[in-house]
Amino acid sequence: MTQHAPPPLTEEAAAPAPPATGAPSVVRTRGLTKRFGPITAVADLDLDVREGDVYGFLGANGSGKTTTVRMLLGLVLATSGTAEVLGRPMPRSAREVLPQVGSMVEGPAAYPGLSGRANLSLFDAAGPGGAPRRTRKARVGEVLEQVGLGGVDDRPVRAYSLGMRQRLGLANALLQRPRLLVLDEPTNGLDPQGIHEIRELLLSLNAAGTTVLVSSHLLAEIEQMCTRVAVLDRGRLVLQDDLAALRGPTGRTLVRTPDAADAARVLGDRVSLVEGDRLVVDVADAAAVNAALVEAGCRVAELVPERRDLESVVLAASTASSDRHERHDARTGGEVAR
Repeated sequence: MTQHAPPPLTEEAAAPAPPATGAPSVVRTRGLTKRFGPITAVADLDLDVREGDVYGFLGANGSGKTTTVRMLLGLVLATSGTAEVLGRPMPRSAREVLPQVGSMVEGPAAYPGLSGRANLSLFDAAGPGGAPRRTRKARVGEVLEQVGLGGVDDRPVRAYSLGMRQRLGLANALLQRPRLLVLDEPTNGLDPQGIHEIRELLLSLNAAGTTVLVSSHLLAEIEQMCTRVAVLDRGRLVLQDDLAALRGPTGRTLVRTPDAADAARVLGDRVSLVEGDRLVVDVADAAAVNAALVEAGCRVAELVPERRDLESVVLAASTASSDRHERHDARTGGEVAR
């Protein structure tokens, strides 16, 4: 194959993170810490959830997510630090704040002998108030429709599947038409179709003005839904940024070509990996890479800028899983994996 001198390729930095939107914070913590005796569950946490966010709060099981959510809602007192929800200090302003917040924490609870409708009516009557009593029946019917339980009969909750119980818990969170939704593992127990339906519901609520904070360990769900992400690792915040910035270009270009060997010769030392018909090129300007290959007569099947995926970003920021425990080797002083 005849080769020609390729056009010059220039290095470009990855796109910078987008500027802050200036939206006010609806959840803000500073130095938030919780200790249970000698165990520090959450340490020096600085969260910033902005109005209009779909905020993904990620972390392995046992990383401190649920403890953090409980502190935000005034269910657990912090050892030190401060928390503000909707611009008011918590838990001091719980009476003002909680009527504007819908939440589901650590799995929904319900009276097993009552129907879903009866449970929601009781929860609404016993809740912090905000919505008038005269609209209760209509609101209960509305939220049951929203979560896919509109056709449920009067069977008791004890006969519900895990997925139905999860939907009922979400319906309870929506009863007061909240300004902020705080949900802990909202898709737990749902099948793929149910997960899709709940995701679409949360996105539609967000589009209508509700800020959503979702605590989860499911990366794929967060990546498909959230605009902003935080990662908690063993009680410490290791990452907090807009999802678009985290998934930004790496400054490299991915190429697929049936002429991989020729393409590698054309691009020279700019190629960091050749694997079958796939090349990784250490150049951000995909158009320049394409022009160089086409001019040299190399066929190009696919050419795209490489982007980070959320999994690699989270793994790079986190340590080993918090439910993993190593066995100490007394002979070497080190840890032995099991």
